[in-house]
Amino acid sequence: MTETVAPPLAPSSTPGGGEPAVRVESVSKRYGQTLVVDDVHLELPVGGVTALIGPNGAGKSTLLSIMGRLLSADGGRVSISGLDVATARGDDLARKLAVLRQENRLDIRLTVRDLVTFGRYPHSKGRPGPDDLLHVERALAYLDLSDLADRFLDQLSGGQRQRAFVAMVLCQDTDVVLLDEPLNNLDLRHAVAMMGRLRDAARELGRTIVVVVHDLNIASCYADTIVAMSQGRVVAHGTPTEVIEPELLSGIYGLPVAVNEIDGQRIATYYC
Repeated sequence: MTETVAPPLAPSSTPGGGEPAVRVESVSKRYGQTLVVDDVHLELPVGGVTALIGPNGAGKSTLLSIMGRLLSADGGRVSISGLDVATARGDDLARKLAVLRQENRLDIRLTVRDLVTFGRYPHSKGRPGPDDLLHVERALAYLDLSDLADRFLDQLSGGQRQRAFVAMVLCQDTDVVLLDEPLNNLDLRHAVAMMGRLRDAARELGRTIVVVVHDLNIASCYADTIVAMSQGRVVAHGTPTEVIEPELLSGIYGLPVAVNEIDGQRIATYYC
């Protein structure tokens, strides 16, 4: 039997034009009396990696969850590729937006290939055809999971499982991908490899990828745009050169932060 080698992941079909990939307008969210997202305005262009940074409790994951319709906003509006997140039909939104939660738990036993195939559900409705299976093989190869495709998830390390979930959302083949702390459970080598893959997907495939990360230097080295949050508000939004600044970061994190340029990258060091 001749083995079929899957071609690279296909570019996104995002249409051109002036509409941003993600638009956040006056979004707010409260938990009881606590305002966790406070009148956020944000526009992200088509393509590229955006990193959301900030201390614990800054509102990063809550904002990402509102963007992905995992939470409803108390006020304001979010649109993804022109679709109103709150009112769009689920099927329509799922073909434009893929979301990876911070915690991913499944109560059924699946192989890696089974999990990644779930990413095709908005297109296949549970009946994957040849084109869907090609997307699965592409995503497996893209995340270096081909050799693990027939292993069960509970036989994998935490980092391998995390890569499998990221492969699933990339396999969904959407314009916008939202990832909440995708580097959880990854060691340094795999975290760097993951961010490299996400950057490649954004640049080569035209995807808009938004990630919540805690490592300032990962954000600096791999993101095209950084959004810094503090106390529910966006306090800075720009390139790594504009955001990775000692005074700005020291104010956000409440400890001294020094920034040096190494091989063209702005690298932050911090200490108590």
